[in-house]
Amino acid sequence: MNLGIRVQLLSRAQIRCYHRICRIMKHVSLSQTNDLMPTLGLGTWQAPPDVIESTVYNALNLGYRHIDTAFNYNNEEAIGTAIKKWISDGKGTRKDLFVTTKLPHVGNRAEDVDKFLTLQLKRLQLDYVDLYLIHVPFAFHCDDQTLTPKVKSTGEYELDTETNHIMIWKKLEECQEKGLIRNIGLSNFNEKQITKIMQSCNFKPQVLQVELHAYFQQQDLRKFCSDYEIVVTAYAPLGSPGAKDHFVNKYNYNPDTFPDLLGHKDVKEIAEKHGKTPAQVLLNFLVAQRVVVIPKSTSVNRLKENMSIYDFELSSSEVNRLKKLDKGEDGRIFNFLFWKGVENHPEYPFKIQKVEVEQVKQ
Repeated sequence: MNLGIRVQLLSRAQIRCYHRICRIMKHVSLSQTNDLMPTLGLGTWQAPPDVIESTVYNALNLGYRHIDTAFNYNNEEAIGTAIKKWISDGKGTRKDLFVTTKLPHVGNRAEDVDKFLTLQLKRLQLDYVDLYLIHVPFAFHCDDQTLTPKVKSTGEYELDTETNHIMIWKKLEECQEKGLIRNIGLSNFNEKQITKIMQSCNFKPQVLQVELHAYFQQQDLRKFCSDYEIVVTAYAPLGSPGAKDHFVNKYNYNPDTFPDLLGHKDVKEIAEKHGKTPAQVLLNFLVAQRVVVIPKSTSVNRLKENMSIYDFELSSSEVNRLKKLDKGEDGRIFNFLFWKGVENHPEYPFKIQKVEVEQVKQ
């Protein structure tokens, strides 16, 4: 009798624990293919090839299965080498992985999709990618020798103002039908641009990747995506601590303000209460809301830390406390104004104050 009661109580405790943990899902299902997309991925922006190869291999060994890269990151070859080695070492199979890459701003033309996708698959040493995103809604003219944007003597980027999202999307659908892409999505697009594509597409966008963190929570855009079963992926989910140095060193662009989410008093207090780090709290906060996160790190310890986000639950008061950190548009870090003149492109996706643009031009 006592044994029976003990087993029953244990079973209830296990069930409670199961339901508590499973509220924070490790995968989301993409609506049109039913492919499972891990809610935690490895971001690789700013990771140089000589570092990212070992980082990806280590991440895969730790249990990461979602790798996010892009043509513009200039590290697809190193990532492909790491994936190939991991598979050849018998650690797993291609089907275990979810690999995302992106069509670059210099390839935002229907006639250029095949060229860039073919090159990217070759660099990644893959027959297909699980997700292919249009990286940004605007386009630059391409230097065919360097595959980088053409820049005028004034420092302004040469805009290709003939960008046609519908034609690009139809070309991506063709590539999907050929088996080169499993899922198609967008990055840095606004609601109006997404709606225009959905009105003409056969296969709707499966994922929208945007800047998203506690200072910039994008609630309206997320509600829009939820209504259309579009999964939202958050880049810079920790506020991108290394972005400011990148802006200054590469583009000589210095934002007036820059967030320090990891050092915020509320985030630190919540982390201490749960015996977690501020980074783990910020990632858990988003993943619990069914947002996919792709934090970037090259440290094995940080890679492990970023994985340990599924075994605790924030209280409703803690969630509300973090929601109150939202600054709206004032919290945006990546407005792309480091590409001088980009705000003049007809498909520039963000509303910006005139004074902000003037400061960049000076």
